[in-house]
Amino acid sequence: MDDRGMRGRAPRILLINPNTNRATTAMMVALAQAEAGDAMIVEGATAASGVPMILDEAALAASAEQVVAIGAGAAAMAGMIVAAFGDPGLEMLRGSVAVPVVGLCEAGMLEAAAGGRRFGVATTTPALAAAIDAKARALGLGPLYTGIRVTPGDPTALVGDPERLERALADAVALAIERDEAEAVVIGGGPLGRAASALERRFAVPVIGPVPAAIRRLARLLQER
Repeated sequence: MDDRGMRGRAPRILLINPNTNRATTAMMVALAQAEAGDAMIVEGATAASGVPMILDEAALAASAEQVVAIGAGAAAMAGMIVAAFGDPGLEMLRGSVAVPVVGLCEAGMLEAAAGGRRFGVATTTPALAAAIDAKARALGLGPLYTGIRVTPGDPTALVGDPERLERALADAVALAIERDEAEAVVIGGGPLGRAASALERRFAVPVIGPVPAAIRRLARLLQER
């Protein structure tokens, strides 16, 4: 069977971007597909309304309804990814569909904490720090969670400058390792995906990009079905 035939039989995965930025969706789909290889076909869906980048808990909560609507309306998908680090609408979507659904924050934290590792989060959005902290506790990972390190400055401007974003996140990761004694660090945000990929190779401890982590977790869940 040729490559096209093999891909035709691969499970289709829907990556749902709760932000309205289609370029971010395309970037995350590319990262997810690179991790999945020929084992899955990753398709993207972008929120039709909301904000280009979720920066606070109000926008996070507001995006949940669209996540559920997009996911519940999708056909012939083997699994889904909620591609915002706060996992908006994750549990509601799980209750609406009969396929595995994973979130970026959940997948990243569970992978970071594997084997009892102490882990932290490096991100750009200070107004989401409380929600991220709460997620670690809700997953039962509070004793392993070393906290969050946030880059300085405006998150939107930082994401628009890839070189500066990578430098700022590298500093945040370094603080998580050196001061918080994290043994793994999750990069907290789907729009930070390219920077996460670059940082994976720069530190002695695991630096985990949430999009590839979500693909790895979804692959495991599909194998268990």
